[in-house]
This record gives sequence, structure tokens and C-alpha cells, in this order.
Amino acid sequence: MGYIWLIPALPLAAFLITILFGKWFIKDSAHWLPILAMAGAFGLSVAALIQSWGAEEPYVLNLWQWFTSGDFQIPLALQLDQLSAVMCTTVTGVGLLIFIYSKGYMHGDPGYYRFFAYMSLFAFSMLMLVLAENYLLLYFGWEAVGLCSYYLIGFYYHKPSAAAAGKKAFLTNRVGDFGFGLGVMLIWTLVGTLSYSGVFDAVGAGEVSDSALVAIALLLFVGAMGKSAQFPLHVWLPDAMEGPTPVSALIHAATMVTAGVYMVARSSVIFASARPALIVVGIIGTFTAIYAASIGIAQNDIKRVLAYSTVSQLGYMFMALGVGAWVAAVFHLVTHAFFKALLFLGSGSVIHAMSGEQDMRRMGALRGKIKTTYWTFLMGALALSGIFPFAGFWSKDEILGMQFKGGGYIIWIVGLIAAFITAFYTFRAVFMTFWGNDRTDPEVGKHIHESPKSMIIPLGILAVLSVIAGLVIGLPPEGGLLHRFLEPVFQHANEILGVEHHGFGALDVVLMIVSVLVALSGIALAYLFYIRRPDELPQKAGKKAGWLYKGIANKWYMDEIYNVAIITPLVEGSRVIYKWFDVAVIDGLVNLAGRIWGGFGKMARPFQTGRVENYALIMFLAVVVIVAVVVL
Repeated sequence: MGYIWLIPALPLAAFLITILFGKWFIKDSAHWLPILAMAGAFGLSVAALIQSWGAEEPYVLNLWQWFTSGDFQIPLALQLDQLSAVMCTTVTGVGLLIFIYSKGYMHGDPGYYRFFAYMSLFAFSMLMLVLAENYLLLYFGWEAVGLCSYYLIGFYYHKPSAAAAGKKAFLTNRVGDFGFGLGVMLIWTLVGTLSYSGVFDAVGAGEVSDSALVAIALLLFVGAMGKSAQFPLHVWLPDAMEGPTPVSALIHAATMVTAGVYMVARSSVIFASARPALIVVGIIGTFTAIYAASIGIAQNDIKRVLAYSTVSQLGYMFMALGVGAWVAAVFHLVTHAFFKALLFLGSGSVIHAMSGEQDMRRMGALRGKIKTTYWTFLMGALALSGIFPFAGFWSKDEILGMQFKGGGYIIWIVGLIAAFITAFYTFRAVFMTFWGNDRTDPEVGKHIHESPKSMIIPLGILAVLSVIAGLVIGLPPEGGLLHRFLEPVFQHANEILGVEHHGFGALDVVLMIVSVLVALSGIALAYLFYIRRPDELPQKAGKKAGWLYKGIANKWYMDEIYNVAIITPLVEGSRVIYKWFDVAVIDGLVNLAGRIWGGFGKMARPFQTGRVENYALIMFLAVVVIVAVVVL
């Protein structure tokens, strides 16, 4: 497995060549090298996945010594085990399809080469994050992913909204990253190493106190809340829609937003040993799942609907992690990567056909005009809604089932309500976009056309994966291929928690039926609202809901709350400090020093006459004074 360094190295090489020479030599074909690099990384990831089957110990590749300062010695080392193999395959596989799709979507864009260069750097950063052997290298990939997201979200930097969205993502993630950085420092202080194996062995041996473990786990989770957009650090992700649609797919499907889930799963031994922190993870995830789902109901931008869906689905993953259902969380991460990438790329195909229009209120009746886009988008919608036998059904239902069987009945009920809302707003988007009356602008309607093959082929592949992935890697439930594959990674954490898997039984069948019925009810309600009585029910419901609807439509006023409670006080406070301290005190002291020496200069100016006889007289008097002092 000594080749695993090539997995991140190939996208890095593609970035360097494209960014340095793309503008002059390969401007119009800047996609080829990044696509080939991702294809190579994907092939190597699949090989690593196969080789890691049944391995009891992780494979560690030490490249060179990275930091050496006394006892602080950190190698640049990569680690491959079952978890990192699954993540690498998912990132490179979905990433490759998004790269291919981008060839058609970004065609003719002035920043074409720059787009593919940034995408390649993003892929390198994410692969370094999942292949890291220690927390410092993980932190490097973590920060690099955040930097790349700033570049990609603000790709259309000439648009004020895009520039603001990139800045918002960057600053919000800095809050989470600060907590994560403190957690890494605390690990080093208490354990004396940042290597995964060394840290987990120390935790297992009881070398770290319970209170310290809780502090470490909570600090790490703060970082996960930022990257994976958990309440209250979720506000950056919906605004990230300002980036090109392939960027939305890459960030929201298999890469950046899943980094927090991966990090918590990777640190399962720490979290399993810190039960209070694990409870916090579950509570935040559960609240985020239903909170974001509620906002998705009233969004009219097709990409924003999917953005809030991503926040909600990430909440499900943390809901699973909160009860130690590590594999269930990773299972949903993988299936979500397929159907959410499909939905984002499908929305991009719709936007492409609609000449850039994203408002679903100006769409309608498109299913007969862009048939392939419609059918693939429908597959993704069914998977997201959790309809049998699509991929989302198996992974989401497993999370809900484990909550119920573990005694978390309240969380199970909240999860079911979120699933109902998810099915409702997902098919609200389907019906408003592809069904009903044609509401498109007549000028736009003349140019509606199906997307090119470079965009359609990735949609078809992702649609197939959205249908069969759950059956292939998740059947039988709680004991499927993925579960058996990942078992060695989480064995230690499961032993700490005392987790026992009872297998699949009659109760699971009942829970599955309930889950499907709830999802079908959400779809039926959406059909009633937006197909049967679209001119009546949505308006009536909005009026009757009153303040509730206003809260949902305004995203529960989170941006306004942040503006009043944090942004305005900081900005106004900084202005006051600037005026009364920076200008009056700091600049005042500097200016005072200048005035003092200026005064000395004025006093000395009369003696600077330029006449030699005056200088000679002054020198003579000075000598007389010196001699007098010496003599006396």
C-alpha cells in the first residue's frame, strides 16, 4: 500500500500545473488534467479499499519528519484503514463525476482554468484530511478545505453576494476551527502525542481524566459543528449556494460538510469515553435535523432547498454518532453523497436549461422538456425522502431504528417528524419545478434544452447509485457489507460503550414500514398542496400559520439575531475602540513623541546657522565646559 501517497498527490499536481500554466497553454482544455488526476486517485482508492478488507491494523506510511522541536515531533504520515478507504473512495468517486459534469456546466466561463485548479486543490485538501495519521495533519487538511471553500464559494468574486458568502463561510468556520485547534493543543498537553494510535491507546489505558476527555471531545465537536454546519454554526452553508452548482455539489455532498462527521467517527474512542459530550453531539444533531428541515419548507430557490436539506441530513448523521451508531452515520454519509450530489447536479441541469433561473416559482412543467434531468432528479428525491428501496431509506431508517431500540423514543419521534418534512419539501421542489403549470418566462422558455452528455452521464451514474447503493452495501440492515467492513475500526469504541447489535427482527420491519408511511404522507401532502390545489392551499396554510410561517420563511431570523447580537456590537465596538483608543491613545502617544522631538528640533534650530565661525565657537565652549568638569 505504499502507493497511497499518490491519492492526494495527483490532484495536487493537477492544481499546480493548471494554476501556473492554465491561463496561457491549456485555457480551453483545463479540465483534462484535473479529471485524469481524479480518475487516477479514484482507481488507487478502489485498490486501497480492496486491500484494506479484513485488515486488523491500520497501514501507516511515514513520508518524512514534519515538525521537530524538543519533544514535539510530528511525522508527515498517512494512515489507511477501512474508514479512510471508504472516505477516499467516496470523495474521489463522487468528485470525479462532479469534475466531468463541470466540463459542460462551466464551458465558456472566463475563469474556466481557475475553477478546475481550485477544485483540484479542494480534492487534495480533503484527501489529506481523511488520510492523515495524526491530529495535526488532520488540522492541516481541515484548514486547507476551509480556504478552498472560500475560493470556490466566492468564485464569482465580482458579485457582492458571492464575495460576502465566501467571507461568511470563512469566518463562521474560523469559530469552529478555533475550538478544534484548542482541542488538538489539549490532546498534546495531556497525552504528549498527536498520533491517532498513541492518543487512543492513552485514552483506553485511562491516562486521561474523565473531565479532560469531555473537554477534548467538546472542543473537537465545536470544530465539527463549523465544518458540518450544525446549529448554531450552520448559517454559512445556505449562502454557499452563491458558488457555481458543481461547487455546491462538491461541498454539500461528499467532501467538506462530511469532514466533521468523519472526524467524530475517527475520534470514536475519545467520544465513547466522554459520555456527556456524546449526549451533546446527539442533542445538537437532532435539533439541527428538524430545525433545518423546517426552513426548507418555505425556500423558493431550488439550490437553497437542497442546502437546508444537507444541514438536516448532517443532523441525522450526528444523531447517529450521539448514540454510538458509528457505522450507521458513515453509511448515511456514503448514501447521502450519492443522492445529494445527484440532486445538486440535477438542479444545475435545470438552471442550465433555464438560462440561469433558480427560483422555482418561475419554473413548472419541465418534465416533458428535460426528461433525463427529470427522471434522475426524481431518483434522488425518492432516495432523500427515504422511500423503499432507494439508498436513503436503508441508511436513514437504520439511524431511526437504532434510536428506537436504544430507548431514545423522543429522538426517534423528532427524527420521524423531520423525515416527514423532508419528504414534503423535497417533492414540493419536484412538483414546482417539473409538474404543474408552465410559469417560465416566455423568452427563457424558447431556449429550454436538455444538458450535454458530459452533464447527463454523471447524473445517470449517480441515479443508479442512489437506487442500488443501500441494497449493495447495507443489506441485511445493521449487518451489511459496509458494517462488516468497518467493524474493526469501531471495535474499541463499541467495547467502551458496551454496544451490542441484536440483528434484524420483526421490530425492525415494523419501524421500516412506519418510516416509509411517514415519508409517503409527506409526498402526498406535497402533491395535494402543489398539484391538486396549488392556488389555494399554500396561501391558506401561510395565512393560518401566521408567525410560524414568517419564522420559517425568514430562516427563524438567525441572520438577524447574529447581526444584532454579534456583528453590530463587534463592528460598532471596534469603531469606538478605534476612535477613543487607537486614534486617541496609540496614535496620540506616537504623535506626542513626534511633537516632543519636533520641539527639541525647534530649540536646536537657531544653532544650525551654517556659519563655520559659530560652530567653532560652540566647539570651543564645549571643550571649556568639559575641561572645567574634569578639573573640578
